[in-house]
Amino acid sequence: MSLLLALARLIDAINEKIGLAVSWALLLAVLICAGNAIVRYTFNMSSNAWLEIQWYLFAAMFLLAGAYTLKRNEHVRIDVIVGRFSRRTQIIIDIFGFAIFLLPVSLLILYFSIPYAMESLRNQEVSSNAGGLILWPAKMLIPIGFIMLILQGFSELIKRLACLAGLIDPSEFEKQVATPEEEIAAIAAANKLDVPQEKA
Repeated sequence: MSLLLALARLIDAINEKIGLAVSWALLLAVLICAGNAIVRYTFNMSSNAWLEIQWYLFAAMFLLAGAYTLKRNEHVRIDVIVGRFSRRTQIIIDIFGFAIFLLPVSLLILYFSIPYAMESLRNQEVSSNAGGLILWPAKMLIPIGFIMLILQGFSELIKRLACLAGLIDPSEFEKQVATPEEEIAAIAAANKLDVPQEKA
């Protein structure tokens, strides 16, 4: 089990770094959206490429940050019901959910998305919109995102089994509640940025 836990921590570290890196896609999407709107209304100029790059960035955020969100235990769940159970029961429900729903469905999507993305790559597929972008990089995000999600699902499964065996503390996978300021500080620290602190 120690080897599996080491593997789980490696997967966690990889998805943590990818999730923090992908967080910059949101800022980039906002800047492109604002810039495109300013240019369109000021100079009456625009391009479908600017619209499509926003869709690509949204796809990157959604697909590549899914594993990061799972790692932080922040996916939507029915806490009103599950919160009434004991911690052990909650862990058993998580194990059931990962093994019966998350992993099989993710593997099925991966199975169908690989040929879909590879066909687009082989054909060097391009958007049908005038001035549009190449499509295969966006389609490649689907299998990449689900590979990451599957790996994180295995990591979460390992951690919960280890918790039931008394090898780790539940704090290793329980949801960490943080204020927006703490979230920004964590992202800044991971990216080695200086964030001004509020004065008391």
